[in-house]
Amino acid sequence: MQTAEIHRRWLDFFEKRGHTVVPSASLVSDDPSLMFTVAGMVPFVPYLSGLVPAPYPRATSVQKCIRTNDIEEVGKTPRHGTFFQMCGNFSFGDYFKEEAIRFAWELLTTSEDDGGLGFDPKDLWVTVYEDDDEALALWKRHSTLPDERIQRLGKDTNYWSTGQPGPAGPCSEIFYDLGPDAGVDGGPATDDDRYVEIWNLVFMQYQITDVASKTDFTIVGELPNKNIDTGMGLERVAFIKQGVQNMYEIDQVRPVLDRAAELAGKTYGANHEDDVRLRVIADHVRSGLMLIADGVTPSNEGRGYILRRLLRRVILSMRLLGVDGPTFPELFPVSRDAMQAAYPEVAREFEFISRAAYAEEKTFLRTLASGIQILDAAVSGARGAGGEVAGDTAFLLHDTHGFPIELTLEIAEEAGVSVDRSVFATLMQEQRDRAKADAKAKKGQRADLSVYTELRGLGETLFTGYDELNHESRVLGIVVDGAPVREAREGEVAEIVLAETSLWAESGGQDSDQGVIVGDGFEAEVLDVQKPVPGLIVHTAKVVVGTVGLDARAETRVDPDYRRGATQAHSGTHVVHAALREVLGANAHQAGSYNKAGYLRLDFTHGEALSAATRSEIEEISNLAIRSDYDVVTREMPLDEAKALGAMALFGEKYGDRVRVVDIGGPWSRELCAGTHVESSAEIGMISLVSESSVGSTNRRLESLVGIEAFRNFAAERAIVQQLTSGLKVPRAELVTKVQDLGAQLRTAEKRIAALEAEKLAQRVPELLAGAEELGEVRAVLGSLGGVGSADDVRGLALQLRDRLGAEAGVVVLAGDAGGKPVVIAATTAAARDRGVRAGDLAKLGAQVLGGGGGGKPDLAQGGGTDPAKIDEALAEIRRSLAA
Repeated sequence: MQTAEIHRRWLDFFEKRGHTVVPSASLVSDDPSLMFTVAGMVPFVPYLSGLVPAPYPRATSVQKCIRTNDIEEVGKTPRHGTFFQMCGNFSFGDYFKEEAIRFAWELLTTSEDDGGLGFDPKDLWVTVYEDDDEALALWKRHSTLPDERIQRLGKDTNYWSTGQPGPAGPCSEIFYDLGPDAGVDGGPATDDDRYVEIWNLVFMQYQITDVASKTDFTIVGELPNKNIDTGMGLERVAFIKQGVQNMYEIDQVRPVLDRAAELAGKTYGANHEDDVRLRVIADHVRSGLMLIADGVTPSNEGRGYILRRLLRRVILSMRLLGVDGPTFPELFPVSRDAMQAAYPEVAREFEFISRAAYAEEKTFLRTLASGIQILDAAVSGARGAGGEVAGDTAFLLHDTHGFPIELTLEIAEEAGVSVDRSVFATLMQEQRDRAKADAKAKKGQRADLSVYTELRGLGETLFTGYDELNHESRVLGIVVDGAPVREAREGEVAEIVLAETSLWAESGGQDSDQGVIVGDGFEAEVLDVQKPVPGLIVHTAKVVVGTVGLDARAETRVDPDYRRGATQAHSGTHVVHAALREVLGANAHQAGSYNKAGYLRLDFTHGEALSAATRSEIEEISNLAIRSDYDVVTREMPLDEAKALGAMALFGEKYGDRVRVVDIGGPWSRELCAGTHVESSAEIGMISLVSESSVGSTNRRLESLVGIEAFRNFAAERAIVQQLTSGLKVPRAELVTKVQDLGAQLRTAEKRIAALEAEKLAQRVPELLAGAEELGEVRAVLGSLGGVGSADDVRGLALQLRDRLGAEAGVVVLAGDAGGKPVVIAATTAAARDRGVRAGDLAKLGAQVLGGGGGGKPDLAQGGGTDPAKIDEALAEIRRSLAA
């Protein structure tokens, strides 16, 4: 049974039993505490926790998920995957244990011909929480399982909670028995791999507090509404139904594995290490495909970093299999074809997906080449230094160049040297500790969202700011330091929740409004406006006069100048986006934006920098659209109707069933957007593009000033031009030529000065050679040069002196003051290196005295520091080292 067919049967089964079919949410989670959607329940947490009223009594979904906490285990076990799909059915205060157990047994054991999954009951086992007599009785009533195949287990395996005070409850898990050849008898209680967990039924029925650990907490009572949250692992069911050994061999994954094996000339199943690498490739390519399809692009932080890490692990695994060149153009189309039956968007958006993936591979292959050079130098040095690559070098390769330690070890082993694993492990642990501490600190900065549960239960906050700047409302809630209070006094910063508000909450790329909240005897300055949970608008405000109390009448007043600037910038973003696509074509997708009064930032998909002419063209088209005074029309309509009109849904964004469509000039710019906008394009005033830069291998960023800020920028640049034309005494039309001429003259003068300084230094060769010393086993030339032009000058002189030393065991160490920064250069002859003297060690030693760092190759190295006054001391330390 194909994976997409299991997917379809799941949704059909529960839809026929009154469940609302909910499409999979994006892999990019709305939960601010999560980077990705890590479980099928994540999109339903606000309903399960009571934070937001559920829009339906029961629901079902097949949710896309990403987990990377066990990334190192991928490929090594039959069950670890970064991307997986979780089939779920949910009840929000509707049905409970009996129906959940009955539904599960019915779907699993109904024959395939009758629409079920066709499992033989003799292959199934069930576990229940040890004290859950009710669940045990219900399994006996609704299944044909003998008593010995229903096992009671403890809290560590069969009790669910978030790890925080709140909802919790026992759970019941369903396992498939792979048979006696796969492991020991005894059922899931043995914790043997023979028994594969395929479905978990969570019975959310209690409120817990005093949570000390997963098994140590206090149950304070039953929830007013008992909920059901179940999850069936789609990949696990698929590999069982398809008769294969693991999730990497199912129909959605195996084609990529086979193509990778073909490219590498390998046979899957012939070698364990190769098999692990092939499984990593198959898993990570699919994960990369699905992440990019949901709008994530490779970068150096956050979600983009996780994606980059996955893609680079694929490249490195292919390299370890013997393939050095690009492989993504071969692998990603195979994954697309395997996934598109379940997720048609991967085919629809494949041009964007492939461009992002292929560019990342191209970039990393270049990075890999430079890393190999570093490793080759380290291996070469290790051959003469005890046969060991330094642990900090291995860590540098891992941390900066993306080399896994396995690749470093393999290359080192082929060269006959080892790697200092202990230092590497220490540095890795220090990095993990820093990351853990940072994550803990950030987690501590986030408020407990449960504080908003009761407030959200009062209904959605109505935003009235599309039509008015001031609005009379009522205070529904006040939160200070994460706790609800009845009032906030003068000087306090509080979160204030109102029934309605005219203040825009930050979303859709538009920053929050500035303004005040005023009432009888109080005034609060609004510092920020956010939506911590869907449907709830929270104003962070400082009370500057009086006391704000619950149920008080309160009026929101938006700063009109700020709102005017914000609407100019947001409408300007749409205009620039339309101009960008007009110039670059439809493949230039918006990939993110931010706008506030006077400023806009637009990220877009494009693989190369824009020329000055292209930037000028985009700016001109944008300002022509402003001059054309296009009508800006906003309409609300169903999402399908908006798409039929050609409204652009921004890639990776999430939309509800009803959307707001913003037209500027009719279809010229037609986008889905909930932000605030001007009424005609002329109100934008002016667009001034001030910056274009890279934000990744496939993304570019345009920054622009808008309205009065754009005018002020032009005025400032005009003043600079006037100062230059006056000071240089040339007309404006000749200013560029004049500056270019001055630059050429300056460069010529600098070259002449450099040549004179080099000649002056070269004249010191006889003097320095005459002062050579016999130190230990080498003849050493050590000299302080005083003021020098640059490190290059010192290096050139050191090489001349080394050449004059010829075949003897010679060492040259020169130091100078390059513009207030000390520099030390060390050079050695081959005979000196044969005696164990290395330039890198000498440069490092001198740099330490100078208050800096240094190093390099055994034949030539450089160091620097902060204190030129210590140059003589540094040379003396090097002299002592050579003489020892």
